[in-house]
Amino acid sequence: MLFALLCACYGASLADETPTDTRPGIAPDIREDETALKAQRGNFVVVPIPISNPTLDTGLVAGAAYFYAQSEAQKQKQPASVTAMAGMYTNNDSKAFGLAQQNYWRNDKWRFTGVAGAADLRLSLLAADESSNGISADWRIKGAFLFAKLSRRFSGDWYGGIFTRLIDASQSINVAIDEAATDLDVGDATAAGLGLVVEYDSRDLPINSYSGRHFQIDALFNDESIGSDRTYQSYTASFQSYHRLADTVVLALDLQGCMRGDGTPLWDACTVKLRGFSATDYLGRSSASAQIEARWQLGKRWGMVGFAGSGFAGDLFSDIREHESIPSYGVGVRFSVLAAKRINMRLDFARSRDSDAIHFTVGEAF
Repeated sequence: MLFALLCACYGASLADETPTDTRPGIAPDIREDETALKAQRGNFVVVPIPISNPTLDTGLVAGAAYFYAQSEAQKQKQPASVTAMAGMYTNNDSKAFGLAQQNYWRNDKWRFTGVAGAADLRLSLLAADESSNGISADWRIKGAFLFAKLSRRFSGDWYGGIFTRLIDASQSINVAIDEAATDLDVGDATAAGLGLVVEYDSRDLPINSYSGRHFQIDALFNDESIGSDRTYQSYTASFQSYHRLADTVVLALDLQGCMRGDGTPLWDACTVKLRGFSATDYLGRSSASAQIEARWQLGKRWGMVGFAGSGFAGDLFSDIREHESIPSYGVGVRFSVLAAKRINMRLDFARSRDSDAIHFTVGEAF
């Protein structure tokens, strides 16, 4: 959970719309497109991205990327390698900064992705509402992180690889009961892990797919023998499927699953990946969700979506919000900021069992 939040400021997975460049990247390769979305000088591109969600509140991500030059032959076989940086600030005083590197070699047979940075996140574990009996808990996490992955294509659209994740952070929780507040020093959080990943990707364009499928499963092993303060395992799996029902209608399906082993700390818990509530509302050692979304293109620039889904979180760290199922449903509006790459501004209104939320950013939910 924490690593996903730390990496939220590094942009969506975007790719160039050509038959040979359909894979996700650290930053959008939009050098040859005229749009007000960017500022550009040669191969250097700067892009601002507004964000608003119930986890981090409202703010801005400023991203910059340098794309490495390619020969015409390389352009036909693989995406451009890129060095990127991003900074995020939101109105709850959360902030983050990071550097990223992505490389492609040997006609996209080999890929490397690396991200390093620091963050200071102000999160809410529990809001003081009717469901919490007047109890609120604010969670602050501050520290640095590193992620690196090397993968290789082994057959068609299948890739396999290894990755490592390092996190070194301090955290504290402020608990308020009937307006009386107490600060709890939770202590340092150190994680060092090695993992394996398998991925299948036949999507036509990852940022906004009209057809194809994407499947990924990974296993991460955190161990005290390599510097982690706890030994435990993390497993995640995801599947997305896209179907073009008509020229202007796409049906999208998303399935998510997560499991954590004994000894998992709160900051690395599973979350329910649906809209309508904060990611910190349901933290457990297992979770699963399914959602479906219908996307209508209403004109050259405008579109709308309707979505519905359900999920659950098991073995919660707090049972205050525990339910048998967690619903999510809503509607959204899309505005195309770069039609050639299918890049949309996304504004979604989502409801859940006892909450609702506005989600606003660039790129589709899945």
